[in-house]
Amino acid sequence: TSTMNTKANSAGAEGASGMKSKTLGESDGLGEVKRGQVILVAYLITALELTFLFMQLGVMPYLAKSLGLDSVGFGYLQTTFGVLQLVGGPIFGRFADQFGTRAALILSCASGSAFFLLTSISTSIPLLFLSRLPAVFMHGLPGAQKVITDLTTPSQRADALGKLGLCFGIGIIIGSALGGVLSTRFGIFVPIYVGLVGSLINTMIAMAWIPLQAKPKSDHHATEQSDVFSIREILRLMKFPGVMEVFIIKVFSGLPIGLFMIMFSIISMDFFGLEAVESGYLMSYFGVLQMVVQGLVIGKLTKHCTERTLLRLSVFVFGIVGLGMALMRTVWHYCIIAVPLVFAFSMLATITDSILTKAVPSSDTGTMLGICASVQPLTRTVGPTIGGVLYKEFGVSSFGYLQLIVNVGLFVYLLKSKVPLDETKSQ
Repeated sequence: TSTMNTKANSAGAEGASGMKSKTLGESDGLGEVKRGQVILVAYLITALELTFLFMQLGVMPYLAKSLGLDSVGFGYLQTTFGVLQLVGGPIFGRFADQFGTRAALILSCASGSAFFLLTSISTSIPLLFLSRLPAVFMHGLPGAQKVITDLTTPSQRADALGKLGLCFGIGIIIGSALGGVLSTRFGIFVPIYVGLVGSLINTMIAMAWIPLQAKPKSDHHATEQSDVFSIREILRLMKFPGVMEVFIIKVFSGLPIGLFMIMFSIISMDFFGLEAVESGYLMSYFGVLQMVVQGLVIGKLTKHCTERTLLRLSVFVFGIVGLGMALMRTVWHYCIIAVPLVFAFSMLATITDSILTKAVPSSDTGTMLGICASVQPLTRTVGPTIGGVLYKEFGVSSFGYLQLIVNVGLFVYLLKSKVPLDETKSQ
């Protein structure tokens, strides 16, 4: 789900950073109070969109089963969703850069409405697969990140982006719980209907509250002439100093854990011996941890440490998490490991997004955020195959050992290199 990305996933913008922070107040006419209100609205839109997504995630296996789809077919359904999000991320980012954040958020919310409408009339397997199509433009999280990058100075960005994790936590906790209650009490399609109505309301919120132009006018000229679907434009961003290195760290540092999370529903049954209800509690525990870490911890750290230090710290903690997972035997061990795991995941996502959006011109931040948002769907697309082989052939500990090896290598590389290039504190 785009969100998990999210995982929360992704952030901001600027090559012309000095110029932009000066012009924010004047050229777009948004005062400090107004900017704060727009950012709060972006948080609200994200929290609602993620809540609706997690609501349908919970009932989807039951809906698929009721239509006669087996576990392999359900895997294909999930992969279809992942591939569509993977393809759509960078395109959505380019769209946001060219037509503005408001248009992009409206597109995302409207796509969500179409997604829930098609799902609500899915009475056959082909219709269920067809209902995944709007997912290509369902990118509320990168949309909100784009709002934040346009309206914050480089020094405020990591903190403001980190707080999006709160929205993700709220989405997991409320969405999972509400989806379960509504489907049990009133029927399997009720969470889908709620998602449809909610997405339409979200679309109206975006139309009413997000200003036409959030970023300074001077930032718009660079991308106006180029094509939304241009692969060359997307690859051009990777050539900016330090971008490719940080992006590779972003992709590979959390990949083994990402594979583990994709296999988690099977691992929780086979390895931990949990019932569905207990797995739900564990997901809520994760949601609460993420809210605490992203809402309270990351903001404070970004004010006192440089981004280079925080990048190294998150990779180092990821290595320790790998060692812990390799030795893990019970679900209680996992609950302990979850604390540094959520910290490293959240910190890495926030810091890399912040670094990457500062490394490119501010007219390209949407595209950069779209590329960042594709990391999650990429893991979800290749994950079931690679994760399945690892689990079947080598067991649960293999995810931990792989995590340890990858992050030790990345940590050594970070100590020897000058990545990221600018040694700036986030405040």
